[in-house]
Amino acid sequence: MSTPTDDYDKLTKEEREARDKAERAREAAEQAALPYKWKQELGEVDLVVPVPKGTRARDLNIVLQKKKLSVGLKGKEPIMSGELCKDIKVEESTWTVEDQEAVHIHLEKVNKQQWWENVLTHHPKLDTTKIQPENSKLSELDGETRGMVEKMMFDNQQRQMGKPTSDELKKMEALKKFQEAHPELDFSNAKIS
Repeated sequence: MSTPTDDYDKLTKEEREARDKAERAREAAEQAALPYKWKQELGEVDLVVPVPKGTRARDLNIVLQKKKLSVGLKGKEPIMSGELCKDIKVEESTWTVEDQEAVHIHLEKVNKQQWWENVLTHHPKLDTTKIQPENSKLSELDGETRGMVEKMMFDNQQRQMGKPTSDELKKMEALKKFQEAHPELDFSNAKIS
């Protein structure tokens, strides 16, 4: 029995692009039909739920739990309600009413290394393998991550020019200092690896 993945692997590049385009269009239509808009980054999910003009926080009934989300007007059926597809950090998740016409909900993911297929388990799923994360700016990264990325960029640039990487430069510098400290030793056949 063949699976859709097996079929996909047999398609030409053009057929794959056409299928991917059709899938993205289907997903976009399904997402547009939801009673909210949402976007995500690896660590968080943000939702915008339209509410009647003039709605205030006291008019709302909002439930934010580790595995459950419900948004609605008091005394009425919820606009959206159900089990979250993944766990959230309740204490770091928030909601606000903006311009008395939309509820903005910020959910902090427990697992910050995983894309969500959907917000609520009973809603249509996205193909998370096709998600293209936004490029982040170096200035937005924390110091340790930024240093690591800059080192990788430098090393890649050095390799492209046929020059030594930062690690190789460190080894060469260490060998040079050792040679200066021990002029009596012969380093003519020394290799850096």
